[in-house]
Amino acid sequence: MLESKLQEKVVSKVHWRWWVLLVALAPFLAGANSAVAALYKWVDDKGNVHYSDKMPPEAVDRPSVELNPQGIPIKKNDAAPTVEQRRAKAADEERARQVAKQQEEVNRRDRALLSSYTNEAEIDLARNRSLQTINDVVESSKAYTEQLTKRKTEAEAKMAGAKNKTMIPLIERELESIDAELARQADLVEQKKREATAISARYDADKQRWRELVAMKQASDARNGDSQKMESVPAPKAAAKK
Repeated sequence: MLESKLQEKVVSKVHWRWWVLLVALAPFLAGANSAVAALYKWVDDKGNVHYSDKMPPEAVDRPSVELNPQGIPIKKNDAAPTVEQRRAKAADEERARQVAKQQEEVNRRDRALLSSYTNEAEIDLARNRSLQTINDVVESSKAYTEQLTKRKTEAEAKMAGAKNKTMIPLIERELESIDAELARQADLVEQKKREATAISARYDADKQRWRELVAMKQASDARNGDSQKMESVPAPKAAAKK
C-alpha cells in the first residue's frame, strides 16, 4: 500500500512538471505557429514571383495570394484600385442611388394614384375642379380688363378734349397706369392658360398610368387566382387494381 502511494506521488510530480513546461513554452509555440501561418505570393513589375511572410511596403497595392503553411492558396487579394477606378466606382454608386431614388418616387406616386382614385370618372372630376379654379381667375381677369379698357377710353377722350393744360399730365399718368395694369392682366391670362395646359397633360398622364396599374393589378390577381385554383384541385386518384 505504501509503495503504491509513493508511485502515485511520483507520477503526479512528473505530470505537474510537464504541465509547467507546456505552459512556459506556449507563447513560443504560438509564435512559431503564427510565423508560418501566413505566406504571400506576389509578382513584381518585371514578372518575378516572390514569396514572403508579409507584403513589403512597395508591393502592398499589388495583387497577391495568401498561402497556408502547406502552400495551398486560401485567399486572393486584389490590387488596390487606382484613383480613376475609385472615381468610376463612386460615380457608378451615385448613379445607382439616383436610379433607386427615382424608382422609389415612381412607386410612391403609383401608390398614391391607386389610393386616390377608384375609377376614371374621379380623375376627370379632379381635373375639372383644377381647371375650374384657373378658369375663374381667367374670367375675373377678363372682366377687370374690360373695366380697364373702358377707363382707358374715357381717359383718352378727356385727353382729346382737355383745355386745361395742367390736367394733361394727370391724364397721361392715368393712361400709363392703365396700360401697365392691362399688360399685367394679359400676362396673367397667358400664365393661367399655360397652367391649364400643364394640368390637362398631367391628369391625362395620371389617367393613362392609372389604367396601366389597374390592368397590372387585375392580371396579377388573375394569376394568383389561377394558382390558388390549381392548388385546390385534388390530385387524381390512382386507378383501382383489378
